[in-house]
Amino acid sequence: MTGTKPPAKEEKAVSGARTWLNIVGLVVAWLLIFGVFSVLKPNFASFSNFVTILRQQAPVFMVALGMTYVIVSGGIDLSVGSVAAFASVVIAWFVMRGYSPLVALFAGLAAGTACGLFNGALVTRLKVVPFIVTLGTMLAARGLAKGLGNEQKIDAPATWLNELVAVLRPEHKWLLFPVGVWVTLLLGLLMAWILKYTRFGRHVVAVGSNEQAARLCGVPIDRVQLSVFAISGLFAGLAGLVVFSRLTVGDPTVAAGLELDAIAAVVIGGASLSGGQGSIAGSLLGALIMATIRAGGSQYGLSNWVQEVLTGGIIVLAVALDRLRMSSRQAS
Repeated sequence: MTGTKPPAKEEKAVSGARTWLNIVGLVVAWLLIFGVFSVLKPNFASFSNFVTILRQQAPVFMVALGMTYVIVSGGIDLSVGSVAAFASVVIAWFVMRGYSPLVALFAGLAAGTACGLFNGALVTRLKVVPFIVTLGTMLAARGLAKGLGNEQKIDAPATWLNELVAVLRPEHKWLLFPVGVWVTLLLGLLMAWILKYTRFGRHVVAVGSNEQAARLCGVPIDRVQLSVFAISGLFAGLAGLVVFSRLTVGDPTVAAGLELDAIAAVVIGGASLSGGQGSIAGSLLGALIMATIRAGGSQYGLSNWVQEVLTGGIIVLAVALDRLRMSSRQAS
């Protein structure tokens, strides 16, 4: 029949339109939130304050990049906060012992990736559900961080690693944002391209949409799941690098709750906890919305407990929105 699109193309077009509408909606929501706080606190609208928000939220941005792949594939990773803390301690340990910053950097990333591979191996080989696996490694990674640091912070001498998300010096103001923020944005573009335009990205979506159908189509399920958890571990390691850069120490107690912030950001960004749906742009915007609310609450003088209640409410709202999206999709 002429003039009729094949169902697959129609579905792809509808999915693309939904993604763009979701991103536009997130941008509008962020502008409204930013505008409200700017009215309440006029100095909130300054460029320097916006840069501060990006610097402070850089670990969540990093973790959200990897978490997007895990959630789109139908999994979950509760260990990323502990892995980030472990990576920060590994980096500080190597720097403190006189290794070059580059060696310390790669050691931290290797530690994060190894944790991700361990998660993926347990999920694929032992067929344990990701929630249980990553809940266990969340505790194990935090314990390893405390053991490596003798249950205390590791102070390390200053290196160029400490400049990654530091306030720009006057001679570097032309960069607008710290190097770490630019690296996060570039990695976001790369991960978005991989998810949307490569075979691996299509396999990730297929596994999350319908694992049995993907298996029948020849998709290497175990390899895809192992890869997405390795990616999540790698980005948790990068988050640990950012944490170390900000604090200039390796602290085994940092990044508590980072996994919840990342999951909430990804779901607010349009991903489904059931898998098969999500975008990098949406996840980054979700993280930015949460960061703006948190920064605005702090500057407006809200108590810490109020901000914690607000963050918990955002997480519940994010899950509720996911359920509503799933219900509307099934109804249509």
